[in-house]
Amino acid sequence: MDGENIQSDTGLGSDFDDDFDPYDFTDDPALPEDRFLDRELSWLAFNQRVLELGEDPDIPVLERANFLAIFASNLDEFFMVRVAGLKRRILTGLAVPTNVGRAPADVLSDISAAAHVLQARHAAAFQDLVRPALAVAGIDVVSWDSLHADEQESLRDYFAKQIFPVLMPLAVDPAHPFPYISGLSLNLAVRVRNPKTSKQEIARLKVPQMLPRFVRVDRSESVDKVRFITLEDLMANHLGDLFPGMDILEHHIFRVTRNEDVEIDEDETENLIQALEKELLRRRFGPPIRLEITEEMDDITLDLLVRELDITTQEVYRLPAPLDLGGLFDLSRIDRPDLHYPKHVPTTAVQLMPAEPNSAPDVFRSIKRGDILLHHPYESFATSVQAFLEQAAADPGVLAIKQTLYRTSGDSPIVEALIAAAESGKQVLALVEIKARFDEQANISWARKLEKAGVHVVYGIVGLKTHCKLALVVRKEGKELRHYSHIGTGNYNPKTSRIYEDLGLLTADDQVGKDLTRLFNELSGYAIEKKFKRLLVAPLHLRKGLLKRITDETANAAAGLPSGIRIKVNSMVDEAIIDALYRASQAGVPVDVWVRGICSLRPGVEGMSENIRVRSILGRYLEHSRIFSFHTLGDPQVFIGSADMMHRNLDRRVEALVRLTDPEHLQEIEGLFERAMDPRTSSWWLDSDGAWVRHARDDSGHLLDDMQNRLMQQIGNRKRSAARR
Repeated sequence: MDGENIQSDTGLGSDFDDDFDPYDFTDDPALPEDRFLDRELSWLAFNQRVLELGEDPDIPVLERANFLAIFASNLDEFFMVRVAGLKRRILTGLAVPTNVGRAPADVLSDISAAAHVLQARHAAAFQDLVRPALAVAGIDVVSWDSLHADEQESLRDYFAKQIFPVLMPLAVDPAHPFPYISGLSLNLAVRVRNPKTSKQEIARLKVPQMLPRFVRVDRSESVDKVRFITLEDLMANHLGDLFPGMDILEHHIFRVTRNEDVEIDEDETENLIQALEKELLRRRFGPPIRLEITEEMDDITLDLLVRELDITTQEVYRLPAPLDLGGLFDLSRIDRPDLHYPKHVPTTAVQLMPAEPNSAPDVFRSIKRGDILLHHPYESFATSVQAFLEQAAADPGVLAIKQTLYRTSGDSPIVEALIAAAESGKQVLALVEIKARFDEQANISWARKLEKAGVHVVYGIVGLKTHCKLALVVRKEGKELRHYSHIGTGNYNPKTSRIYEDLGLLTADDQVGKDLTRLFNELSGYAIEKKFKRLLVAPLHLRKGLLKRITDETANAAAGLPSGIRIKVNSMVDEAIIDALYRASQAGVPVDVWVRGICSLRPGVEGMSENIRVRSILGRYLEHSRIFSFHTLGDPQVFIGSADMMHRNLDRRVEALVRLTDPEHLQEIEGLFERAMDPRTSSWWLDSDGAWVRHARDDSGHLLDDMQNRLMQQIGNRKRSAARR
């Protein structure tokens, strides 16, 4: 899901491409036409895996509530981007066949059918599973009618003082046209009657998004037993205060999802920031693409909404209250440690631990001793990457800092370090990707703040998003300049670093430093680099580099030599890469694909992909790292970086992979794949029909190994062993 919330990458992450154009690759007649799985349905299958975590009674109940919220947020983004984009292309006649060759209208129909089933299952998971489990644990979501008179009186006082002044009822009549309904807002449609004229009217009442979604019933300080009422339920039972003198006949909850994708023709604009800000204003008024209503809504109200929103009946989702279960994020933050995953405190990487217990770590000295492979959140981002940049900002020997910023947090110490460095006279370059979806406005604000501090801010290359995660520090040591580099798989975001699983390399290798210097020059100026030594860079080199290595493994297997390919990504969609993996499998190459989200590859098909295994692991952390490992006749070539196997990453983004060379790092990566593919590890397995089957218990009913828990223990033990030494 990249982004400040786990759901934004889509949370457990979304990986939404920018368009539906198929990659122009050479078709192989030896491969069947039906060799790809539909990418949209594959994404929905991913979100179903998230939902299954919310349904799992073995997971702490507040974490289950969190997974239900993630599911809802993921689905919102899917509709706002993928479904909206598909619908727009159909209406404009620009739609092309999907990655499986089907008509877009047919795929849209399949998406709708699957989404209706999933949303109903999601609502049932809350009503029948999580809500009762919360109540047993002492956290009860109750209705107004179940409250005692004194409790209702207390809430009336709270409503009058804290909620009523914020509300804005809007009439719908000839003098008051149907109001604009903002995307993802929760609303009450209220039907009233004037007792003097018996005339009926309809009004709209928006549920304020800045107020708590769940209102505490008992105002005591107890945390072991608490009750909540939804804000919309509280509002619905005070409609008389908002429409005095009127008879309240009906009220129903509804919610609208709009097309909120952003499109900019960078070749036609002179000022990217100004164009983007105008487009962000337009985003608010995108056409509706989904209407969620409570199951008891009457036909009069529904007909009005469908007509005024110009929406089809297929786009109406009738669900039990409460709607918008993304609001469960609020409940999931309740301070009940017994109902959450056990607390995990990231450890400092052993190589970065100070020599003396009370001494300050010297990050540069540690990096100079050898490459450091970081694994977040098991190892601390604050004491590694953040410390690296903060020390660079304060070090008088540092002359320059260059960094990419795709997404970062609202109070980012990374940005503050860059500002401090610029204010102290250092050369600082920040490449800010202001087109990072749904973080555009925040990134514009950070870009302006950086510019005011004297940072050289650039926005990358026209037509390409800069998605790579790079930082380069140039430090004067004696008479020489030394490069210190960080290449990562995740954003420079201290908040998400605690919930996103990512890898990063800290290195003083001069070749990496020269590679990054060339790449930053390309990003900030007009240089066009043809070659890098330890990097694979998109869009010029990455696709070719990966295909060459897959082809080499294929040739080795065909010659009877050892071979092997192991890939970990968020999404596996690109047809050319998938076809190359099919050909590798046909030659006998064992191929392991570890994917979090979308997978269009069909494993286990006889004669095509019987040597390919696909696994997915979801859990308390969002699996976000990307790894590419090739056997290379016993001399493994292993890369980590920012790129997924999607058209956008390989062809329309600046991405970077760095090759790992330290034997211990190669062994560590091999260990990750061994554990992920082990049948004793809890995971989902993709079958040849496109179905994901969960393997969480063995044949005896015992829980299988949780890989993330095991890594926490393993990396924690590594630190304790180092401390004893």
